[in-house]
Amino acid sequence: MSAAMVKSNFWMKTASALVLSAFSTSLVAQEKIDYEAIAKIRKEGRANSQIMKTLHMLTDVHGPRLTGSPKYKAAAEWVVKQTTAWGFENARLEPWEFGHPGWSNDRFSGFVVSPVQDSLVGEVLAWTPGTKGAVRGKAVQIDPPRCTTPPAPAVPAAGGPGGPAVPGRAAAAPAAPARPVCPTLEEVTAALEVLKPKVKGVIVLVGAPTKVPVTLIPSAARNDEEELKRRFDPNNPAPSPFGNPNPTPTPAPGRLNANRIAEMVDEFLVANGALARLNDAGREHGQIRAFNNRTFDIAKAVPTVVLRNEDYGRISRLLAGGSVVELEFNIVNQIHPEGKTSYNVVAEIPGTDKKAEVVMLGGHLDSWHAATGATDNAIGVAVMMEAARIIKAAGLKPRRTIRVGLWGGEEQGLLGSKAYVKEHFGTAENPKPEFATFNGYFNVDSGTGRIRGGSIFGPSEAGVILRDLLAPFEDFGLVGAIATSSRRSGGTDSTSFNEAGLPGIGLGQDPIQYNSHTWHTNLDTYERIVEDDAIKSAIAIAGAVYHMANRDEMLPRFSKDNMPAPPPAPSPSPSPSPSPSPAS
Repeated sequence: MSAAMVKSNFWMKTASALVLSAFSTSLVAQEKIDYEAIAKIRKEGRANSQIMKTLHMLTDVHGPRLTGSPKYKAAAEWVVKQTTAWGFENARLEPWEFGHPGWSNDRFSGFVVSPVQDSLVGEVLAWTPGTKGAVRGKAVQIDPPRCTTPPAPAVPAAGGPGGPAVPGRAAAAPAAPARPVCPTLEEVTAALEVLKPKVKGVIVLVGAPTKVPVTLIPSAARNDEEELKRRFDPNNPAPSPFGNPNPTPTPAPGRLNANRIAEMVDEFLVANGALARLNDAGREHGQIRAFNNRTFDIAKAVPTVVLRNEDYGRISRLLAGGSVVELEFNIVNQIHPEGKTSYNVVAEIPGTDKKAEVVMLGGHLDSWHAATGATDNAIGVAVMMEAARIIKAAGLKPRRTIRVGLWGGEEQGLLGSKAYVKEHFGTAENPKPEFATFNGYFNVDSGTGRIRGGSIFGPSEAGVILRDLLAPFEDFGLVGAIATSSRRSGGTDSTSFNEAGLPGIGLGQDPIQYNSHTWHTNLDTYERIVEDDAIKSAIAIAGAVYHMANRDEMLPRFSKDNMPAPPPAPSPSPSPSPSPSPAS
């Protein structure tokens, strides 16, 4: 899932105008279901699963898979080789322009040298430079101006302000997020000017340590069954839990946003000779999320490490107590110029009488670098490869071509899937020939949990079809389907298809510690995968994809007159205007 466009669990990702449809034992599927084929799919998926072998190759051997890095390309090349060995055809890499050199971290070590001696746990920020050998220096903490968010106003109870909740009456809608309070250009510049004498030749902790509360009630590993059924009950009068999210508030005019402040701090540290920068991971139990220098230019940052909250807090407290703290770091990073060109991976099972039409399935192959990218998203790739392998190995003959698509650059903003859609399909407003023969794209990207339902871009009839194709796997926990009319992209690669006006299908899953522990963290490893959940997901997806490929008719789409308008193009952030000088 993408950090550039922060992605939460699937159920919270789908923010749009929605039409709900659900299946239950009392509903009769309208689609033609080939139960003999379903039996073959179940048998092959259970008896000969290749999921964990695929996961091992993508994580232990070729992980992490940061876009533009040699490991990413090696993983992509392995997928081409493996799918060809399984009997897929036309397996290949399709290049697209990333525009930045690749980056990788070869080695990291960090220590507290005095007044105590200990190893430090951290992850290197991507697209930052190495230290050119071990560097040792005093620690200094600075706290430059930053944006703060006022607390949201209290939401009145359903009974009215101060009154008790009334059964059957919905609570008031959550208040819109408050606009952040951010400093001006002059305020940040003045604060950094004061800090100049402190940073030359030292290792700089930027910001106060985050106070991470102890988790007393851990997040549920499974979605509540009754809640899911209510969400997908077409007769439920309760309002949908999905809705249009409030837009992310922006700072007031003349105020800097958080990204620009971060860039100014990096520029300040480079210009004034800091040895290294330390950031606080701000998460519990040693979890670390390390993303990237937003400029992708190592000349615009000093060596930067994200320390676990426990180490960052300890150093901060030692400094606050008056101790002189000395630290040592050794960071070896590499830049890969060839990474400016990245790759998607595609492989096909050719169809028969409708082979010119295509059903796709896939997920993003890239990952962040703090771990080996198992739940995000090697397991999604392994499940989709397995779903297609099952169809092939079971001897089934799809009428339409089934194409696996695995994307790079998802974590930097869905870049690979957007490039693929642009190259092959165009948009509803400016379609290419392949637009007319496209028949849906299934996407997995929410961790190891079994799939529980789906969201498809299209009219309500498309949601009914998806519901019926998932219905044979109700025993696996499949609950229903959602049709959405939103063309807003973000969060995961199915929305790249939605944005173009094509039927992208996002698949929701049980969380299984995804948001709480593994998503983008240093804990995202092979050990966090629940094999049985992944096997069930692959079997259910294989069944739905096969039947989608064998329908007499293509998926219903919005007509030209009913096609929702594409979202407006994002406007560039204006440069901050200096505050006027006070009158003399």
